[in-house]
Amino acid sequence: MESQDESAPLSNEPLYNPHLLQRLDMAKCKTRFDPPISPNQPGEGLIMRPLCPADYDKGFVQLLCQLTKVGEVSRNQFLRRYATMKECPNTYYVTVIEDMTTSQIVASATLVVEQKFIHDCAVRGRLEDVVVSDDYRGKQLGKLIITVVTLLAQHLNCYKITLDCKDTMIPFYSRLGYKLEPCSSNYMQIRFENS
Repeated sequence: MESQDESAPLSNEPLYNPHLLQRLDMAKCKTRFDPPISPNQPGEGLIMRPLCPADYDKGFVQLLCQLTKVGEVSRNQFLRRYATMKECPNTYYVTVIEDMTTSQIVASATLVVEQKFIHDCAVRGRLEDVVVSDDYRGKQLGKLIITVVTLLAQHLNCYKITLDCKDTMIPFYSRLGYKLEPCSSNYMQIRFENS
């Protein structure tokens, strides 16, 4: 990818087909939201969608800094990494929630789909990089984005979805249906019935 003018507007091309989010069956979800929210209505002024290049200017990298050490990611580095992910169709599903009133990314989670030979050449999902902005905690956005990514993994016919988390997060993920694997530290999973 060529070097880009730092002031040029970035594309809104989604990393994956946004219709996938609209096709998710929230009735399959055991998690309840009070007040009710969904991928189509995550809250007033909020929109859930796939990551796009323009999200660099909407604070996506800064949001990740609330989760872990990110480093100094330049616009060009971000665009190159985005292009690399985009070139691997059916692998990376970075989902974000944007506050349309501030044009800022306020939550994000990544589903990585791994191609396997086991289970008749099945695919498995991995939940990564879940983060909600400190300013948006308590609005059920973490619960929603994890539920949506989990349903997305099931919709994509993953036989299971897994994650690793900190000790303090085990009760939270347990309430969302993830089970701690015996003899593991913080490896949790959901196996889907269709597997």
